[in-house]
Order: sequence, then structure tokens, then C-alpha cells
Amino acid sequence: MKRGRTGFIFLLTLSAVAFAGFVSLGIWQIHRLAWKEALIARVDARVAAAPVQAPGPDLWPDITAKNSEYLHVRLRGRFEHDRNTLVKAVTDLGSGYWVLTPLDTSRGFTVLVNRGFVAGARPVTAPTGIQTITGLLRISEPGGGFLRSNRPTEDRWYSRDVAAIAKARDLTHVAPYFVDADKRQEARNSPIGGLTVIRFHNNHLGYAVTWFVMALGALVGAGLLIRERFRPQKA
Repeated sequence: MKRGRTGFIFLLTLSAVAFAGFVSLGIWQIHRLAWKEALIARVDARVAAAPVQAPGPDLWPDITAKNSEYLHVRLRGRFEHDRNTLVKAVTDLGSGYWVLTPLDTSRGFTVLVNRGFVAGARPVTAPTGIQTITGLLRISEPGGGFLRSNRPTEDRWYSRDVAAIAKARDLTHVAPYFVDADKRQEARNSPIGGLTVIRFHNNHLGYAVTWFVMALGALVGAGLLIRERFRPQKA
């Protein structure tokens, strides 16, 4: 009899712990859902807003993904086409390269501008003179991509690592971000801009429902356990 009572208490305690754990996980996912929806709304507002002046050197130390990524910005300056960098890319248009070109701004610093996508390592148009560029501010992508590390000495690039590209191209006073240029009406061989993919996985509601259902299952299991324990025994 004592062994049965000990087993009952153990299983009931296990059910209670499982219930509390599942409920906690469900509540955590609800909080994550609220955070993700706020993030999406914040990014949507940035993308849709009129372009503002790109952050200058005095603001660089404070730039983070949270406060600046996808900010719609405006730049004015001259491209340094002799320092282009091709970065491996896969887009809805297929595989190819991003064309990153330094823009020597009229404000005395340089910004790497992702002019857009090209399908192969072919010559592209090189607009001269003062250019006005609008686009989305992006945070540097150090290390590499496509499960490969960048190889600066071989001029093979798999991510848009601003610091590494600036060093390889001997650029100075470079902004710690790059800009994905908006789509522009240019010559036929121009890179295709405006292909920034803004996609946030938001499965938190589904996860929350799953955890709450499991909590309900633990509660039902505890109820069945209690009913079985106190069910009148047949003579």
C-alpha cells in the first residue's frame, strides 16, 4: 500500500512539474510573439519611410541591428568602380553575385553600396559623376556564408563583410555598415537593385499553442491519475 502511495505521489508531482513547465514555455512564446510582431512593425515602418541621411561617423559607435538595420537612407557621392567587390549571392533571379562598390560620399567618408545583383562575373555599367543613392542600411556580415569562409587573398567573397572588404580594397574611413541600393532605372547591364529580402520567421503562436496543449495533456493525465487512485475498489 505504501509503495502504491509513493508511486502515486511521484507521478502526480511529475505531472504538476510538466504542467508548470509547459505553461511557462507557452507564456514565453507569447512574449516572443509580441517581440517579433513589434520587430516586424518597426522594420516595416523603416522600409516604408522616406530616406534620411545615412549615419555619419559620430553615430557609427551606436549603430546596431536593433536600432538601424533596414533604415531607409540617402547618400550622395562618387563611385570607385575600380574597387568593386563581387559577393556570392542567391536570389529569386537565380545565383550570381552582389556588386559592392565603394561610394566616396560628399561628407568625407566611404560607404560600401550593394548596387544589386548580376547573374555572372561580367562587366557592369559604371555610372560616373556625383550620384544620389537611396537604399536600406544593412549590418556587416563578418565571416562568410554558404558554409564557406571569405577568402580575401583569393578575392572570393561569400558574405558582405564590410571590414574585410575595406581592408582588401585599401579603403579608409569606411562606415561599419553597407547599403542595399533601391532599384534604379539604369542601363541594360546594370546590377539589379531592390532585391533585399526582409523575412522574419514568426511561428511563435503555433509554438505557444503546442505548449499549452501539452500542458492541458499533463493536467488531464493528472486528473485521470487522481480518479484512478481514489476510485472505489470492488469487493
